[in-house]
Amino acid sequence: MKELKALMEKRNAKVDELNEIKNKAVTEVRAFTEEEDAQFKAVEAEIRSLDGTIEQIKSTRDKLDVPADTRTGDESAEEAEIRALAQYIRWGKAPGLVETREDTNFTPSANGAIIPKTIADRIVKKVYEICPILDKASHYTVKGQLDLPYYDESTSAITVAYADEFSTLAANAGQFKKISLNGFLAGALTKVSRSLMNSSDVDLVSFVVDDMAMKIARWLEKELLIGTASKISGLSTCSQTVTAAAGSAVTMDELIDLQDAIIDFYQANAMWIMNRKTRTAIRKLKDADGRYLLQNDVTSPFGKTLLGKPVYTSDNMPEMAAGKAAIFYGDFSGLAVKFAEEPTIQVLNELYATQHAVGAVGWLEVDAKIQVEQAIAQLKMKAA
Repeated sequence: MKELKALMEKRNAKVDELNEIKNKAVTEVRAFTEEEDAQFKAVEAEIRSLDGTIEQIKSTRDKLDVPADTRTGDESAEEAEIRALAQYIRWGKAPGLVETREDTNFTPSANGAIIPKTIADRIVKKVYEICPILDKASHYTVKGQLDLPYYDESTSAITVAYADEFSTLAANAGQFKKISLNGFLAGALTKVSRSLMNSSDVDLVSFVVDDMAMKIARWLEKELLIGTASKISGLSTCSQTVTAAAGSAVTMDELIDLQDAIIDFYQANAMWIMNRKTRTAIRKLKDADGRYLLQNDVTSPFGKTLLGKPVYTSDNMPEMAAGKAAIFYGDFSGLAVKFAEEPTIQVLNELYATQHAVGAVGWLEVDAKIQVEQAIAQLKMKAA
């Protein structure tokens, strides 16, 4: 549609205008002027308005483009999919779907409240904040042990110096070392009562599978950020550390020190990771003129940037407390993640048939370590 293309081009032009305002302030190392702040907010509001219009046009077009063969009478494509999945959950097969082959589970007595009334067709779940660290990390999918070699010049390195003729040069060199990634197995299992499934058209097994996938992602993120002793170390071995002067607060100077701990080579794709309460505390920091230091940026998550870089939050990050690593900053491709077995979830129809239940099991085998120490830094709060 020509109209949609024109609207998207106009939106992109407005985003460029925002970036121009932001980059000017960042280049000159200052906060927005009152005029720039007003202009930024006006353009930002126009972008939101354009986004709403574009989304409405796309939604209308998508509804009109649904193939006729995916509908049954007045049934929408989504309703047909829900019906097919419900059939699969109950009987183990449905058209177009492949048949697949702790102990608190989904039972009528314990989980009867999740059976919706006739007017309800969705289950509301608690939403967790997960940062994109797994997406940004360097992935390796190999069997067995993975050795990543690196060149270490911390104790010795090739040196260049003035020399006199006929004198002997001293031989120096760095050392080749390696990071070894193995595989640690993790899994989860739950069961869903068939009686509970038969009481509702809501796709309970699909709900459980989605919930298990989220729990796996959240568990994996925690291991990448925090690590576990003798298991996945993740970012827990971060060697570049800035220590805050206080145990429960940070200053802008400390954030600048943390950002500058990363060399310019790794700054292009750098980002911040912290708890939402830490971000809230930083949002309240002001300059000498009373202006907030966290800058508006409609293209960044939460619409804010800190010192020109996007800020991501995670429930797995600790709050600002004595001795805790409260903030990570850097290019997280410096974290190596090795999968010996990619996360998988299987529906078990036969195994629990004698229990009148359907099972869902999830497995993964993974390890993660920092492979580029220069790329990642952490801010630790002052110890008690």
